[in-house]
Formats: sequence, C-alpha cells, structure tokens
Amino acid sequence: MTLPAMFLNRYQQLMAPAEFTAFKQSLTQPATHGFRINPLKASLSQLQESVAQPVPGIANGYYGQIQGQSIDHLAGWIYSQDPSAMNVAQLAAPQAHERVLDLCAAPGGKTTQLAALMNDQGLLVANEINHQRALVLSSNVERWGLTHTVVTNNSPEQLAQALPEFFDCIVVDAPCSGEGLFRKDPSASDYWSVANIQFCAQRQKKILTAALTMLRPGGRLIYSTCTFAPEEDEQNLSWLLDQPQIQLLPLPALSKMDRGRPAWAQQRMAVQGALRLFPHHYRGEGHFIAAVSKQGTAPSTRPAGKSLKRLSADQVQLWQQFQTTTLTGVSFKQLQPQAEVLWAPAGIFPQSQLKIIRNGLRLGQFKKKRFEPDHALVMALSPTQFQQRFDLTAEQFAHFVHGEALILKNKAYAPGWVAVSYQQKIFAWGKVVQGQLKNFLPKGLRIQ
Repeated sequence: MTLPAMFLNRYQQLMAPAEFTAFKQSLTQPATHGFRINPLKASLSQLQESVAQPVPGIANGYYGQIQGQSIDHLAGWIYSQDPSAMNVAQLAAPQAHERVLDLCAAPGGKTTQLAALMNDQGLLVANEINHQRALVLSSNVERWGLTHTVVTNNSPEQLAQALPEFFDCIVVDAPCSGEGLFRKDPSASDYWSVANIQFCAQRQKKILTAALTMLRPGGRLIYSTCTFAPEEDEQNLSWLLDQPQIQLLPLPALSKMDRGRPAWAQQRMAVQGALRLFPHHYRGEGHFIAAVSKQGTAPSTRPAGKSLKRLSADQVQLWQQFQTTTLTGVSFKQLQPQAEVLWAPAGIFPQSQLKIIRNGLRLGQFKKKRFEPDHALVMALSPTQFQQRFDLTAEQFAHFVHGEALILKNKAYAPGWVAVSYQQKIFAWGKVVQGQLKNFLPKGLRIQ
C-alpha cells in the first residue's frame, strides 16, 4: 500500500519523530482481525473458533479471523469486528432498562454488541440513512436473534424531529475519512484528501446536532470515528463541549490506549478525556472515542405513536394453531399485524415520520388458511422452545445450505414446522411434508 504523501506529511508534522516512524511502520502491517461471541446464543464449548486470545476489556471479544460461511456465523453465534471498534459499545455501557440509539448503525457490529450488553432488553433503535446498508443492518439484527431492536432508515434530522429528548444513550460512530482503516481497505487511501476531511468534519457536526436533540437531559452520547484526523476527532469534541448543557465524560484508558491530544485542538485540555487507539500502540485499527453527557434530569419523552392494531379472529386462530403445534413456552407481550405480517413490536412509533424496516421481531406472515413463520423467529428462539428440531449431518448440511430439500429416513417427525440445526446450532426453518424436509433457508443466505 502506498500512502498519500500529504497524509504522511500531516502526521510527520503532528507527531514527534520517533512516534511518526512507529506510526508509519504500523500502517504497513496486516490488519488486525477479531470477532465477538453472541452471549444470547453461543456456548463456548461448541464453538469452532479459537477463544485463546481475548480482547482486553471486551465482553465476549476475541482476536482471530472467522469464515462468513461457517455454521457459527450462519447461526448468529459470532460476528466479525475490528477489536478497536469493540471498545465503542463497551464504553457506552448500555443498561437493560434504557432506550439506546445507534445512529449510524450499518452494518451492525455496534448494534449487535449493544444489544448483547443489554441482554436483548430495553429498547435499541438502530438507524442507517442509506437504504441498502439499512437492509444489511436489518439482516444482521435478524441473524443475531434480536427481539427488542428497531431498525430505521432515516436521516438524523428526521429521527430528531420524531424523537426529541427520547434516548438515554446515543452512539454516534460517524461516517469519516477512514484513515484508521487503510490497512483493512488499502484502496480507501486512494480517496484521501484534506478537502474530504473537512467535509466529513462538517457532516459529523450536523449528525451530532441531531443526536443532541434526541438525547434526554441526564443522558450520555458516545462519539467515535475510525480516523486519525484531528478535525474529525479532538476538534469536533471541542466543538461538542461548546454546545449548551454538554459536559465531558472522561473515559477510562486500558493498556496501550492513548489520550486525546490537546495540541491537536488548540490546546483544549478537556479532550484528554477522550481515547485514541493507534495501531502502533493498540492491537487493532485506528479509532477515536469520546463521551459527553447532557446536563439536567428530565425524563425521556414518549413519542406519539398509534395504538396497536388488533388481530382478526381468523389471525388469532392461525397464530394460536401454529404456537400449539410448533412452539413451547413462547409468548409475547404484544402482537401487531401490519397487512398480512405479524410482529412482536419493540415499541410504538409515529409511522408517518419514520421509515421503519424492522420493529422488534417479525414472527411471520398470514397466508391462505395458514401461518408461515419468518426466518427471524427461528433465529430468536432457544432450542428448548421448539417442539421438533432436526439436527443435520455434515452431508445433509452441505445439501441444505444449497437450498435443497432432504428425504427423511427417520419417520418419527410429525408433519409441520421444525427448527433445523447443524452441530446443535439452529439456523433455519424446515417443514416436514410427506417424508421430505422442505427447505426454508432464505435464498439470500444460501451458499451457491
């Protein structure tokens, strides 16, 4: 990788000679890989991946590279994530009773980590302005088996208009110039420029302004980037601290983490409360993390959403029939039909103002005289909540992930829906029909 000369010149001027040499050398090394285990599902003893190298200070975080087509990934037991990035959600410390917003959430690493730390309780809103990236985010939320997460596809300004002073905790992992990811994606350095840094810094201020509108008094905001640029890091934190009611929350530094640098923000000493993760010190890619609070004690506001629509008598009958024949010990506090789709909603929101892609758990769809369960439901339940489960052999798994139906030699399975697993890890629905196991693994998840 050839780094831009102006990029190197900037940091040669900003850093002492010895540090610049180490910094430059670190950018020629391979990227660091990591993954997190899903505590809502996974059993360490059944993992294929090695957990010999835990990431310090990170719950369920480990160093290592995973395979995207492995059963552990397909079943939502693991998530690939840069070790540095894991620190953002960990430092946000979301609580199970809180309302939390991941404002720039795609592809979903921080969302799934926040949800795990909340034990899939409370309310987590994961927003992404780009529609295609929001669909990827929603898919990862589904794979992780989350039930209390809402995925939205709005601009920060739209979200702020709908949900003022609503959240206890907001994470803004802002789009940035990406200098910290040059090792991971060398082509990103081709687009580097000072003009882009300045553009990103201004865009980040707009995002943060919307975030502050949505933060309740007494709430906290965690701001992070994956760049080294002072304009996007210390200088934006300094700007943030100048906003009304905003106060710094100094972050604890683990070994090999650096403090924010006052010299990079017109000698604003308060920025030392932020953290810098440099690849020549910390084992991970480049990252900046800061936290602030909004002074005051007012409770979070409640959005004006419509009351839940009731199920028709036919829909109630079909859902109860499915529950009785397929599930055990499963109940939901609320059920909400939207057209023919049945949801267990995570919250009630003003639909006219928000573009909601996923509100809680999508249970399935009412079709002609039957209820067809959604993939999200099989991913969210535990093995003990299914009346029937079919564990595949290695040969059967290879056929099933290609989308094939299987001939059942064991006639003990009753006709109807079954949870399909491999190595005891559930990853799809199947349906027993006339001696066959019909395949309901979504086409987008099949291996061609």
